[in-house]
Amino acid sequence: MTALAPPDTDAQLVSRAVDDLARSTRFPVVFGGLERQGSVHVTAIAGARSHAIDDLVVQVGRGLGGAAMMEKRPRLALDYRTARTITHDYDRAILGEGIATLFAVPIVTEGRARGVLYCGAWTQAPVGDLVARPAFRAADAVGTELRIRDEVQRRLSLAPPPETVAGLSPSAKEDLRESFAELRSIAATVDDAALRERLAAIEQRLAAVARDGSVARGGNDARGDGDAQLSPRELDVLACCALGSTNAEIAAALNLKEGTVKSYLQAAMAKLDASTRHAAVARARRIGILP
Repeated sequence: MTALAPPDTDAQLVSRAVDDLARSTRFPVVFGGLERQGSVHVTAIAGARSHAIDDLVVQVGRGLGGAAMMEKRPRLALDYRTARTITHDYDRAILGEGIATLFAVPIVTEGRARGVLYCGAWTQAPVGDLVARPAFRAADAVGTELRIRDEVQRRLSLAPPPETVAGLSPSAKEDLRESFAELRSIAATVDDAALRERLAAIEQRLAAVARDGSVARGGNDARGDGDAQLSPRELDVLACCALGSTNAEIAAALNLKEGTVKSYLQAAMAKLDASTRHAAVARARRIGILP
């Protein structure tokens, strides 16, 4: 079984988002966390003057952040102490930190609220679009990363063990080839090292559909036998070719120019000693770098 990323990966993701937001927003204190079993657990704090909000746990539907989670939209309390549209379950923490204005932005993926990012000010501060924009961007970025991680986990759970792939039906092999191409496309958008490792692991497992049924070895570069060694982008393009995609379709899928796709494809064909894209795909499958 392929090893998964460490359990604290999501917490690290929120921590990076909070630190980045603290640098880009006008709010002096920023904190946030993800939902777990019906509550948001605050795991990252930047700019706080006390320990009042340390380890804060906010139940969905309660307080400002809980309301933002439940409604899946930002919520603002310009004067938190006197706000009448929220419950005040967490006054001890929020007022204990001295926060007067509190802004809560939910982290949403696929219509599901996954967490909250909070921005707080120690004095009443108006929140217009310009002030709110960094928080929206930060929440969207975390949501996108969580969606990618969910997809990686789903693909990992669907991948068969290497000892079973050789006997798969043609249609099952085609499904795996489509998954391989999709994962290559996802990998092109991922900056997180742990996610890239997980993607590489599932790609290797999928590549075991190759002739000998063994998992291709190697790191981020795609390696076969002899001198055949494709760059990650060359492999991305070739994986799409294996699905029958045109250069224009590949360019759209990988966010590249069509001419750039053609260049990558020509380079891959040269490395694989193939005169056509179909021959390049066939050789890549024979040597185990494509499923």
